[in-house]
Amino acid sequence: MDTFRDFSELTMMSKKKWKDEELDYYQQALSQVLPYINSEGLSKLHEINEELYSRNLK
Repeated sequence: MDTFRDFSELTMMSKKKWKDEELDYYQQALSQVLPYINSEGLSKLHEINEELYSRNLK
């Protein structure tokens, strides 16, 4: 498994600067805990999904 940057570090930068693998990994991770995340977490998940779609990765 590759080493990804810490989520708190990534949230401080534009999603456009995230690696494809980081977007995919954190999208899967947040999706798995979706029933337990708050509105801020849901907002981050939406941002990640939008970036994945803009890169044609999903």
